[in-house]
Amino acid sequence: MRAAILFLAGLVSVLTAGWTVFPRALYKSSPQPLQFNHKVHAEKAGSECNSCHEIRADGSFSGIPGIANCAGCHPEPQGTSLAEKTLVEKYVKPNREIPWHGYYRQPANARFSHVRHVKAGKLKCETCHGDHGKSASLPAYEENRISGYSRRIWGAKMLRVNIRPDEGMKMSDCENCHAQRGVTAGCLGCHQ
Repeated sequence: MRAAILFLAGLVSVLTAGWTVFPRALYKSSPQPLQFNHKVHAEKAGSECNSCHEIRADGSFSGIPGIANCAGCHPEPQGTSLAEKTLVEKYVKPNREIPWHGYYRQPANARFSHVRHVKAGKLKCETCHGDHGKSASLPAYEENRISGYSRRIWGAKMLRVNIRPDEGMKMSDCENCHAQRGVTAGCLGCHQ
């Protein structure tokens, strides 16, 4: 009986450590180089996702906006925050790109077409990115020390139980979304 209790206590300890300590050791956290308030841009400036994250005429996605996007509205500080002052002095005036950490960079063998999903599929950005576009500040970038990919790809929950559609971008998440919408892509539809 005592051996069984010790075994169960050990098992619970190991599982708890594995699901709490291991993820913290697996990911390194880095702040973004500059805080950005999506909420202010959406509410006060009336910006939508595609105002800065646009799909080009050739159908390619521009990704993270360049400093020229910021400079159009921010040749001088628009507010009194440290982030605004840093944006103008460190990046806009010297015309230096902001070294953002990309939360959603996919593996090299995956091909993702924003134009196919947003324009043809009529998906809203929130479908995959959640409320990121309504955030008042940027979360730290968490990078997997082994794969080099963002934690946003795997999702915050190691077990991935009861996750929302916008909480991960693994292949199984894409497959589930396609199945729910009756879309077939085949291997070469998404992989090079």
